[in-house]
Amino acid sequence: MRAHLIAVGERMPAWVTEGYNEYAKRLIRDLPLQLVEISTKLRGRTNDIERVIADEGALMCAAIPKGAQVVALDGRGKAYGSEQLAQQLERWRMHGGDLAFLIGGPEGLAPAAIERAEQRWSLGPATLPHPLVRIIVAEQLYRAMSLLNNHPYHRA
Repeated sequence: MRAHLIAVGERMPAWVTEGYNEYAKRLIRDLPLQLVEISTKLRGRTNDIERVIADEGALMCAAIPKGAQVVALDGRGKAYGSEQLAQQLERWRMHGGDLAFLIGGPEGLAPAAIERAEQRWSLGPATLPHPLVRIIVAEQLYRAMSLLNNHPYHRA
């Protein structure tokens, strides 16, 4: 099983890239995590923001690998504690196939992306900047995998 992190936004600051890469590197053996960046469409006073979000959503949906289980990162989704996420990750693994995690842009996910998802995962009630979500998702997947593998990374 592979995991695909499909996120709106390109050319992230170095700290985002470094943080994400650190956890993706740690996951390479147990849950290879591939980042797919969706180009951020031009935003401005003259642009129709709903159209911009819809265009990003169409690109995001097109990037989902065939047969992948799709999980949208959404504040209205289910929040998981570390142990709960590990259990959920095990269920996803038992289902087979790849996983695709969807992260929206500054205005969130497009309705089409949310509709495409089989599940929604909330990282909590706080609004987080979308670049930071990449790092948090990668770290949480690594933590969950560590729990499943009885690795000492998670200390509760």
